Amino acid sequence: MGIVLQDSKVVAPLPANQTPLVPTNGRVRHGAPLCVTIDHMAGTGTRTASTTAGASASTTAKATAGTTPSATASTTAATSPATTSELGEFLRSRRDALTPEQAGITSYGMRRVPGLRREELAQLAGVSVAYYTRLEQGQSTGASDSIIDALARALRLRDDERAHLFELARPRAVRRPRQPRPERPAAGALRLVAAMTEVSAVLLGRRNDVLAWNPLGHALFAGHLPFDAPQDPAGRPNLTRMLFLDPHTRELYRRWDEEAGLLVASLRFVAGQYPEDRALAELIGELSVKSSAFAGLWAKHSVKLCSSGTKYLHHPEVGDLELDYEALHLPDADGQRLVIHTAPAGSNTADALKLLACGPLRRTPAPQEAPIAPRQSPATVAATAPKTTTA
Repeated sequence: MGIVLQDSKVVAPLPANQTPLVPTNGRVRHGAPLCVTIDHMAGTGTRTASTTAGASASTTAKATAGTTPSATASTTAATSPATTSELGEFLRSRRDALTPEQAGITSYGMRRVPGLRREELAQLAGVSVAYYTRLEQGQSTGASDSIIDALARALRLRDDERAHLFELARPRAVRRPRQPRPERPAAGALRLVAAMTEVSAVLLGRRNDVLAWNPLGHALFAGHLPFDAPQDPAGRPNLTRMLFLDPHTRELYRRWDEEAGLLVASLRFVAGQYPEDRALAELIGELSVKSSAFAGLWAKHSVKLCSSGTKYLHHPEVGDLELDYEALHLPDADGQRLVIHTAPAGSNTADALKLLACGPLRRTPAPQEAPIAPRQSPATVAATAPKTTTA
């Protein structure tokens, strides 16, 4: 059975022996063919039903007649099954992660869910159980800001998680997908990267493509790649792809599991801000297929805006490193950020960075010792000794 990738979704025909799924956002006419859609952005494999060739061209024309393109795009964004499914999956994942003790609820008896029950969360947020159930199942859209804010407080969301929740609840108007264009770094940002000589500097796009790096940043994270690799838009290194698919990068991180979790959580935050980014959706789909570790982390719906922290590396040339990093988001750069890595003065990591900044470390082989002559007997020594004559 063939599978088609279309606009970040894997669309497969419904098997003949499978009962059709009833969509949650509309009605299906009897006898209309259905298809199964697996949304990569949701990352959970949730199936939603949608009509395919069952609707006639005349019906489609009547539905769209007199509607402006902007209104059509706005309506599509407000009722998109992928958007409502993503919102419901995020709410469910945060509800499962919050225990009754953390929420201040006294729990009695056996519990069949790992976190809060729906009725418990609805009571904390001050909404009806029926309404919250429809919201989590993607059957209700257009929740007010006060309801979304109440849910964020009840779920004890961080600021970045709260911002992500509002992005899902207030989707932007999704325009017709266009061919993704490569990101262009600003000239000022390139000069800033080149001017930094004593610290590692890497300029990243919103999809974690490397747009530029200075010599130390290149030697630190991708010395096995050409220095001018970011200059080719079609072949730019991508830190997320490298972390999951490149063996060299995987061995670089001493705490790979921690780094992978943070990177996937950061990527989901960006996906919520740019739902129309086709190249980002293709990257997520590629990694979901090629890396089971990425697929598992993506299904957790963790969200985090990584702006600072510590990276624990094992560099093949200078050994173990503990680097503090700061991510500086550039204004009016459409998600681009400059990541700087530093170490406290006088630390072992700072000394190692100085060695790495000097260029490739060329280790000279140890001098070989002269071979030891075999021990000879006294008779052999006397026989081979030079003879002297006296006048």
